[in-house]
Amino acid sequence: QVQLVESGGGLVQAGGSLTLSCAASGRTLSTNAMGWFRQAPEKEREFVAAINWGGEYTHGYYADSVKGRFTLSGDKGENIVDLQMNSLKPEDTAVYFCAVQIAGPQYASAWAGDYDYWGQGTQVTVSS
Repeated sequence: QVQLVESGGGLVQAGGSLTLSCAASGRTLSTNAMGWFRQAPEKEREFVAAINWGGEYTHGYYADSVKGRFTLSGDKGENIVDLQMNSLKPEDTAVYFCAVQIAGPQYASAWAGDYDYWGQGTQVTVSS
């Protein structure tokens, strides 16, 4: 079983910053790709960013809506991925989920179906 634990969510004013952290652990955990998705109320889950170590997106692959504002960093050895979020906007308000690929294709995918395990999510609220 693989466990993912997210932390770092909270309430912030527009223009502010937050850093989300995701730690993956579990039996025989081995992955080269982790990602972040988010889901706002009454909306579908959407891709935010992903990283694949040793591949084309070692420094992250980003949705257009967050490019230039969000930055991924990670430690493959520790299976930790942080999402630094700057210049936050009210439309960034959502529950943010971390995900990991185990049997998946091991690249920075924007498709949720490529990820095998998910965290419980952490709430990010940006006030105007």
